[in-house]
Amino acid sequence: MGNIQSSIEANELYLRTRLNHSSDIVFRSFRSKDGTLLLLVFLDGMTRQQPIEDTLLRSLIFEGLPQGLDRITSLSEMIVREWLPLTQVLTVESVDELVHNILLGCAAILVDGEAIALVAQVQGYEKRAIQEPLKESTLRGSKEGFVEHLRTNTTLIRRRIVHEGLKMESFTIGTYTKTEVVLLYIKGKAAESLLTEVRERFRKIEADGIIDSAYLEEWLEDNSFSLFPQIQNTERPDIVVASLLDGKVALLTNGTPFALIMPITFWSGLQSADDYFERFIFVILNRLVRYILMFVSFALPALYVALSTFHPEMIPSNLMIGIATARESSPFPTVIEVFLMMFIFDGLQEAGVHLPNQLGPVVSIIGALVIGQAAVEAGIISTPIIIVISLTGIAAYTIPRYSATLAFRLIRYLMLFISGWLGFVGFAFGIIFMLIQLVKLESFGTPFFSPVAPFDGKRIRDIFIRYPFWIKNGRVKKETER
Repeated sequence: MGNIQSSIEANELYLRTRLNHSSDIVFRSFRSKDGTLLLLVFLDGMTRQQPIEDTLLRSLIFEGLPQGLDRITSLSEMIVREWLPLTQVLTVESVDELVHNILLGCAAILVDGEAIALVAQVQGYEKRAIQEPLKESTLRGSKEGFVEHLRTNTTLIRRRIVHEGLKMESFTIGTYTKTEVVLLYIKGKAAESLLTEVRERFRKIEADGIIDSAYLEEWLEDNSFSLFPQIQNTERPDIVVASLLDGKVALLTNGTPFALIMPITFWSGLQSADDYFERFIFVILNRLVRYILMFVSFALPALYVALSTFHPEMIPSNLMIGIATARESSPFPTVIEVFLMMFIFDGLQEAGVHLPNQLGPVVSIIGALVIGQAAVEAGIISTPIIIVISLTGIAAYTIPRYSATLAFRLIRYLMLFISGWLGFVGFAFGIIFMLIQLVKLESFGTPFFSPVAPFDGKRIRDIFIRYPFWIKNGRVKKETER
């Protein structure tokens, strides 16, 4: 059946057959006051029934067609007029479109003798309230974060950009999930070539379902085998708004609180929302500390192994004697010791993420025993290595984006193994290989390591130094009248 039939019995039989075994699909037949048969179909649990019953059913059953100066000639016309104050009403002729709207939570009503269906968008289900993002909290700034409800998320953006240039394009992706995805951009700021590229990649997605924005990320990014994410995810509406104003595009996916932003660069993962909420002169110091600690987070264990194992002459004598004395009782080579401590540290971190809150203190106690005095006294791990791994862990936590932290975690292991094999030569090979990968990567046509490579002197100033907004935008600050 391609189109809706005029016979309501045929329509009901077809819908019951097609939606068979779905106990949450409700079919409710009733007659209007003039005796016309009607069929109401909706998905129990996803539809607000109260407005339908109060506004529509009561008037149809007890009042019939209103007869006035503006005469209504059909039940469909009357239903549209009754529902218009209630919500948006669509007229549907295709059965596929009717089934799709019912599964989205709309209420459909069919009238005997009329080959159309009326669909009211009265979706209603429990949803989470707007809360502060747990993983992207800021000291200053908005405390609002995205939720799983798509329309709530688009409203959070629309409320911040009060301009007709903000555009939202909807796509439905996933053979079974029919997930709604909204592409956001500001017309005139986002490049047309970027929009064309994003739409083209959407058309190439052949997935059974999109459960989360992470599914889209893997379909859309340029190189899925790279360690570095080429699409930024965020729970913060203010970050999405700032990105849209910079000419980027964003994606909101129904059912997930994470928005995707593209294109991005390597430096996007190292910048925090607080960089733009605090006084710029303090942000310069924060960024300097963060960039140095970023290097420490993946290089310190490898440097320690290379220096203490292959080039001890580069370490001051007193310090080297102290390291050698501390390692006297250790049964393992330095590289194995460092690997064991890194592995245990990452294991504790994973356990802390996935354990319920009630068990969190237990992991902390066990971690303090394992990475602590007990391991040293047992002669398993030497004290300098505990210091190295602790500093590495602290440095990793200064990286604002969790996805960037994961990339540096894996690089840390690779750098350790190659430095444990070749010393400083291996360390240099590792750094060169990582730089080559960064320079080769692209994010939707934008060089991933820009503006450093290719070098852009104008844009690079916002990477290392956060200028005041009026300088960054090229505006002249007006003197305040006194």
